[in-house]
Amino acid sequence: MFSKQTQSSTVSGRRNPVASFHGDGEKGGPQQSQIHDLGGVRQPTPVDFGAPPSFKTQHPFGDFKMTKDSLAPSRLAMVPFVSVDSMMKIVNTIGAARVISEIAEYVEADFLRWDQFDKTPRVASHSQEGVIELMPTSDGETYGFKYVNGHPANMARGFQTVTAFGVLARVDNGYPVLLSEMTILTALRTAATSAIAAKHLAPKDSRVMAMIGNGAQCEFQALAFQEVVGVETVRLYDVDPAATEKAVRNLQGSGLEVIACSSSQQAVDGAQIITTCTADKQCATILTDNMVGAGIHINAIGGDCPGKTELHRDILLRSQIFVEYPPQTRIEGEIQQLAKDHPVTELWQVIAGKSAGRASDNQITLFDSVGFATEDFSALRYVRDQLEGTGHYIELDMLADPDDPRDLFGMVSRAKG
Repeated sequence: MFSKQTQSSTVSGRRNPVASFHGDGEKGGPQQSQIHDLGGVRQPTPVDFGAPPSFKTQHPFGDFKMTKDSLAPSRLAMVPFVSVDSMMKIVNTIGAARVISEIAEYVEADFLRWDQFDKTPRVASHSQEGVIELMPTSDGETYGFKYVNGHPANMARGFQTVTAFGVLARVDNGYPVLLSEMTILTALRTAATSAIAAKHLAPKDSRVMAMIGNGAQCEFQALAFQEVVGVETVRLYDVDPAATEKAVRNLQGSGLEVIACSSSQQAVDGAQIITTCTADKQCATILTDNMVGAGIHINAIGGDCPGKTELHRDILLRSQIFVEYPPQTRIEGEIQQLAKDHPVTELWQVIAGKSAGRASDNQITLFDSVGFATEDFSALRYVRDQLEGTGHYIELDMLADPDDPRDLFGMVSRAKG
């Protein structure tokens, strides 16, 4: 294993030619590091970059030493990075259900301070094959964004339908404080947000959920509703039986009763909650009006771009509709089928007690979820708060930080040796 030791006598703590590296050339060991003075995002404070932390990481070249004539990265150059491997270790260290439940707490806490956030519909670049989007927000202390794609045909070509990464940065100086994979994290936060909505909107004592669409999101949703809402039984259906078989297999040992169904109609029978999560980039009818009885809560999460919906329009007209951010949902959600002034209720208002949620036992409630930037911000906050305790991350030399901020060219030139 390797540890970086930077001499405390270096000039101004920036990228300087005074550092030494040593190691035993071990391969295959864990990639991890320790960060001091993380500056918690919950109550952001300036980060103390004085004494550089120690960290351990692999180096592909085995034993080596950097001489005093080499340029070593300073503490200010380093940014914590959570890779896919690190994210999986965080989830497995803490437990998937607990991670989802704890992310839900962060998401709900940020909904309660909704007015503090910059809010804008995500910036989308659409193509025939799919969409690539940027989702930015800031609470005035910390800035965050997510890059995410959605390409429904990817699975048939051997790619993931959705991939993502995200960044948190300090507003006061613009420096990134976290770079993270978000393909897994998006699945976790989507499930967490769905469960929060159901906690406030679903019938009391809901125990059975139908899950129509058993792809990558399915198991996360099932665990979220079990942990946060108290669901005990999930009834699964997908047009691809192999997807349902995968979900049944993955949910073994979860404590849930898992029932594989042969049709969407069979799946919704006896369910108090219906989750739709399909990937086709088109207007589809996953649920027809006759499939939705009185008192049902619908968690519609598959529609997330213009021209992509899952529910028959008549269901919308019978439902009390709840959304994350109306300017975005009217473009991308189920309500793109309705008039632009059709009344909806923002979820944060229900959580904050400013608007009513479910009004009666017979009411159909619909969470028309497309995902919003504050939820990603919340999930990134959560991950950052786990770094010091789990150690599952590495540090990347991401920021050029010359001794003289005006002499970037000189730093590059001196690196020639």
